[in-house]
Amino acid sequence: MTRPVLVMDGNEVKLRLQAERRHSGGLVHVDWLRFTCELRYAPLPSAQVLFPVPQLNAFEDKVSAYELSEYEKELGMSYAQQRHVRLLSILRAMPDPDFAASAQAHALAQKVCRCLGPEFSIEPELKKGHDFYRFRWSIIRNDAEVAWVGFLASGDSPRQQAQAKTIHANIYGSACTFARGDWRHRMANLIEEVEGKLTRIDYALDFFDGIKGGMERIRDDWHQGFMDVNGRRPKANTVGPWVDGGRGRSFYFGSKEAGKQTNVYEKGVQLFGELDATSWERVELRYGNKLRDLPVDMLRRPEDFFAGASDWHQKMLAEHGQYSEGQGVKVRPKQAVESVRAEVTRAVRWLTNTAGASVALAFEFLGQDDFMEIITGRKKPGRLAKFSDKEISAACAALNPQVFQPKVRAVGLPA
Repeated sequence: MTRPVLVMDGNEVKLRLQAERRHSGGLVHVDWLRFTCELRYAPLPSAQVLFPVPQLNAFEDKVSAYELSEYEKELGMSYAQQRHVRLLSILRAMPDPDFAASAQAHALAQKVCRCLGPEFSIEPELKKGHDFYRFRWSIIRNDAEVAWVGFLASGDSPRQQAQAKTIHANIYGSACTFARGDWRHRMANLIEEVEGKLTRIDYALDFFDGIKGGMERIRDDWHQGFMDVNGRRPKANTVGPWVDGGRGRSFYFGSKEAGKQTNVYEKGVQLFGELDATSWERVELRYGNKLRDLPVDMLRRPEDFFAGASDWHQKMLAEHGQYSEGQGVKVRPKQAVESVRAEVTRAVRWLTNTAGASVALAFEFLGQDDFMEIITGRKKPGRLAKFSDKEISAACAALNPQVFQPKVRAVGLPA
């Protein structure tokens, strides 16, 4: 995961978060956001990008030759105009097959900036991509990257070729903190406009004066089963000096692989350091889309989805003075066709590699009647009992021929 290098003043962050609470009336802050849309639904670039003004060519040539400062005086162009011309020169230099993706990614980045607010802009320089995207448009605030929009694939594998048909926006926590007050609703509308899909959203519930019982209480809650979901205790681990007087501790529970993980940590230590740390503690909940479909409404109603993560999350929100019935994000059920294929493959592979020799021996020496007596009239294997005969038949017809290739030649079969 690529994280921004950005130093923020702790007091300023706290003031912005408190102002957001007053503005929205809610307690849960969205602290990270990622979404993806397909190129065919991405916004179209402007006419200026598609059909740049010819008279700018001479200036663009000078821009590409790094003579910008001299021509700035000669042409009297504003800083915004300089950035625009530099951008046009970059886009026009892209190979034809890559132009559409780069232009549409830039158009999406412009819309993201408008959602975040007037302090955000696109860096007029094409940068190397992250997370297997070949390029990215960097979105900046105070000359620091706070978000990016990636496009085109960095490799030729089938998975990356599929990724090349998408555009991805990654909005860091620093952008979420300093965005305009209504940015979440604007961003939700944009994601729906481009038919995008949320791939990650982080929630933060801040206790500026500390959690009742402190970090030790969080650890005790886990041991006592308060964080259990559907009778199952989530995995947990600790980070930091968990000894008397230790500072900078974190308690993680849940799993990133399963798409839901919570981190409770000492935010005051993170922002101000151990010597000047405050009692500020944070409950941070991360949702991912690996096993879940994340609804866009998670941006509009963060309190509901935070409370819906578990009874413990609901209780923590209530301790902060706000109660919500909660709305969970269910794990995506496996597709039946994928499940039956997997189970049939497993059964046939076991038969081929484990029982194949015995089956061949019985077929060759017992005679047809005795052999049929053994193999007919039996129940389905336990893993396949929930599937119909029709589903199993279709799965068998679609099996990969390699499944029938034993690792060792079966005894009794002719060469």
